Amino acid sequence: MTNESHLFPHAFFLAGIPGLSAAHVWISIPFCFMFFLALTGNGVLLFLIWTEYRLHQPMFLFLAMLSFVDLVLSLSTLPKMLAIFWFGATAISSHACLSQMFVIHAFSAMESGVLVAMALDRFVAICNPLRYAAILTPVVVTKIGGLVVLRGVGLTIFFPSLAHRLLYCGSHTIAYTYCEHMAIVKLACGATTVDNLYAFTVAVFLGVGDMAFIAYSYVQIVKTMRHLPSPKARAKAGSTCTAHVCVILFFYGPGFLSVAIQHFGPHTASGAKVILANLYLLLPPALDPIVYGVKTKQIREQLFTLLRPVQIEPP
Repeated sequence: MTNESHLFPHAFFLAGIPGLSAAHVWISIPFCFMFFLALTGNGVLLFLIWTEYRLHQPMFLFLAMLSFVDLVLSLSTLPKMLAIFWFGATAISSHACLSQMFVIHAFSAMESGVLVAMALDRFVAICNPLRYAAILTPVVVTKIGGLVVLRGVGLTIFFPSLAHRLLYCGSHTIAYTYCEHMAIVKLACGATTVDNLYAFTVAVFLGVGDMAFIAYSYVQIVKTMRHLPSPKARAKAGSTCTAHVCVILFFYGPGFLSVAIQHFGPHTASGAKVILANLYLLLPPALDPIVYGVKTKQIREQLFTLLRPVQIEPP
């Protein structure tokens, strides 16, 4: 009979960044800085959008969703990473590990869905501007947001149960700074075909499917912009998409490389691969609010209004 302890361990151990343990303290400095940027930037964006009625438009409501997702991803990963770097706190209970794994995958899927929703927003705004308010009504925006959440949870809810049923009779050390489904699956000593196939299917559905929709939206946007009457009108339309394009690159660039490494890389992850996997989670939350703050006029104006000192008139 199989020993119960071999079925699922009581705890896992996060190795941090393999081969760079001596430099963990130094590596923690940029990680901590990105954590600060993520908390501050996304917190400010959420506050501005929440308190300013003029920003209660589809584009900014989707941006608020993106900021919330980024905050959750940062809070679910960075504190444990910093604990590993600073205090060597590598142990994590199995249930906490599965919970972190679910949150990371579910909210990453939600972020991809929000980027699709933002592409739809830009598509309607540029290709059908006269019907923008009629198409993206508050009810429609709410339904899109709900669909993004349900899809993210629905596609990833089986990851914890799949990992939990595997046989773990070897090392319990995950060669990463966070609990990731395929990194845990690689520790199993039994058959993992179902896990590999399911994870690969979800990754292809989210990555290829969402990118295909976004690409189609921008092909139509470019076609519409080519028929605008003046260079100024084309530049104005293009400027509304700049921030979204940057955010897409921040998210999908490291994401595709990280997924490819998880599925096709060797059993033990190198330090460079782990850093790349970390950037997939750290870069978007840190840089997204900066990009939108710099590129979006309404956000800048509201921020300047908030920071402007109150003028007290003399009696």
